[in-house]
Amino acid sequence: MIAAAALREETVFDPQAPSPSRDEALARYRRLREISVRHHANALDFMAKDAVLDHARRLGLAQGKTLVLDSMDELTLAFDLAIYTAPAGRSRAIDRYANSARFGQSAEEAVVLEAMRDARFAVLVTQRRRPSAGLIVTDLFREIELWLVDEGLEASLPDGTAFATRYYAPGPFVMTAGVVVPIARGALTRAIESAPCLMRKSPADAVQDRRFAEAVYRGAIEDGTMERVSYRDPSGGDEES
Repeated sequence: MIAAAALREETVFDPQAPSPSRDEALARYRRLREISVRHHANALDFMAKDAVLDHARRLGLAQGKTLVLDSMDELTLAFDLAIYTAPAGRSRAIDRYANSARFGQSAEEAVVLEAMRDARFAVLVTQRRRPSAGLIVTDLFREIELWLVDEGLEASLPDGTAFATRYYAPGPFVMTAGVVVPIARGALTRAIESAPCLMRKSPADAVQDRRFAEAVYRGAIEDGTMERVSYRDPSGGDEES
């Protein structure tokens, strides 16, 4: 609860706050993204054996030990769950990695990793472009407005688009943890109905439950949404779009 409260205080968009230039905001974003990519790569070494395959089965992406994919992008959903979630009473891969990496990191690397540990799964709706860089989005379930910086999303998402993602706050803005899934209201209803236990929770608690993310991802695969998603960087590398 303390981490959630801190995230809320630090990332709610303040329209009166000084706005950096586009070059400043994007330079900061790219530096933080570079660090987060390294953290994600290192966290893979701390995943439980067969964790990705187990999540792939639950998402309908594997039969036995065989992956059944329409696109390799679908597998990013299983990696997200394997890194950022765990059953009650078990540690997450991101936490095990963080505990091993307490020494030898720069202050900036430590800040990014701690922010990633506090990442929140959410359904966001784009409201408008921020004049400097990025998007102003609403966290639909937590009812807060955020400044999201992501070059791929800024270039590709029209205002009013709803999408599911996991975001964290390493600086004055929030960033996605890598997965972005377009989502419609009907898909949200189906996701909650597919896990009845979520209906007994508040909206903020339900969306943070690992079973909600799993239900959203599974629905996106089943209805073909993921076939329309491509993770690309406007500059030519891999990134969200």
